[in-house]
Amino acid sequence: MSDPNSLSDLADEIERLVRAYSARAHAANGPAGADPEPFEPGKTPVPYASRVFTGNEVAAAVRTTLDFWLTLGPQGDAFEKELAAAIGVKRSILTNSGSSANLLAVSSLTSSKLPTERRLRPGDEVITCASGFPTTAAPIVQNGAVPVFIDSNPVTGNADCSKIEEAYAPGRTKAVVLAHALGNPFDLASVVKFCRANDLWLIEDNCDALGSLYTMPGKAPHLTGTFGDLSTQSFYPAHHITTGEGGAVNITRDMRFKVILESFRDWGRDCWCASGHENTCGKRFGWQLGELPEGYDHKYTYSHLGYNLKPLDIQAAIGREQLKRLQGFVEARRRNWERLRAGLAHLSDFLEFMEATPGSVPSWFGFMLLVRDGAPFTAVELSRHLDAHKIGNRRLFGGNLVRQPAFVQLRSDNPNALRVVGNLEGADRLMRSALFVGVYPGLTPEMLDYVIWVIGDFCIKPARKRPKTS
Repeated sequence: MSDPNSLSDLADEIERLVRAYSARAHAANGPAGADPEPFEPGKTPVPYASRVFTGNEVAAAVRTTLDFWLTLGPQGDAFEKELAAAIGVKRSILTNSGSSANLLAVSSLTSSKLPTERRLRPGDEVITCASGFPTTAAPIVQNGAVPVFIDSNPVTGNADCSKIEEAYAPGRTKAVVLAHALGNPFDLASVVKFCRANDLWLIEDNCDALGSLYTMPGKAPHLTGTFGDLSTQSFYPAHHITTGEGGAVNITRDMRFKVILESFRDWGRDCWCASGHENTCGKRFGWQLGELPEGYDHKYTYSHLGYNLKPLDIQAAIGREQLKRLQGFVEARRRNWERLRAGLAHLSDFLEFMEATPGSVPSWFGFMLLVRDGAPFTAVELSRHLDAHKIGNRRLFGGNLVRQPAFVQLRSDNPNALRVVGNLEGADRLMRSALFVGVYPGLTPEMLDYVIWVIGDFCIKPARKRPKTS
């Protein structure tokens, strides 16, 4: 007979109550159709993104909290292994956000543990895309390197990879860092070929593209995040799976990066002991590194100028449950994207729609609307209209990053701090005319049909005429 006062029985009872609470309190955050509340057009918000979870995630978080292992621990170790297996990489290193993952990935290229000729040093150049999210490009500057911005293709939302050769500077270019825009893979075939031909590192910002597929010519399809040397993930609530805040760096082949990434993530220390463990190397007091005395404690020896960018074990417990739902989430995102594409097809006189990169099957992050230059309205007007009808929407992140105040100031302070290839007219068009609405798994067919109706009514309403300006 079980003891009702035993710790395991108490934990089971807490979990039962947590699941009962979650079923009542979080019904609106379940998969599409799980919420008993009816959708009321114009009254019920249609977010561009949100968390989708059940009592499993809440129970996992509470169970881990009861253990009170607050820092990264056994749940983190398990999540790293499961994530790496799901993506198809050698190893995943958890961090506290996707932005931190990008910072760690770029920082790792500066490590003295890499071959001297391939290290990223101050003043070296890294090719990236002018349009996108700022923390794809910011780590390049934060590590003292020079971002070289190439233009964007407004239809795919990705880098115009025909410009990459023009951006290359022999002896100065050390890496390429590109994102898969809104889940749409960039032209991996040409970028991988270019990087291999020139012995350059490739970092895939895969934060918006977990579950996207790309097929190299003559090869089987593979998930994005597996083609570069490193790739990054975000688990922010808007993304494909969530841990609240959270992210990861994926190591595709070269396991030298494991120690390097963990060092930069964990204060820059040289020690590779996991949290809660000591003397993994068996010679904690037997090292002599730098100008430290022989035998100086290896746990307080630092080989990099690092950070503290670890997530919590509680977040990892949530992530493990979310990962089990990934394939269903990806299928829902594709299904929702196709419903919007079919429903808005008749508006092609006013809008252009994102096209999947040849050879790819995107796991869509959002549905992009690109207002045609000759349309009788602007992207700003459409965005305001959607907002007034409680339809969440976003511009394509930072638009042309070169036009953002931070980069304008950077260039003003030091004209050599960045380099621009061409006139960036594609990135400017995305900045001027692109926005996106949601496709996340919590959206119902009724919500998507409402989005279609509101956009269609706005575009074709006879009264919609742009006022003349003097």
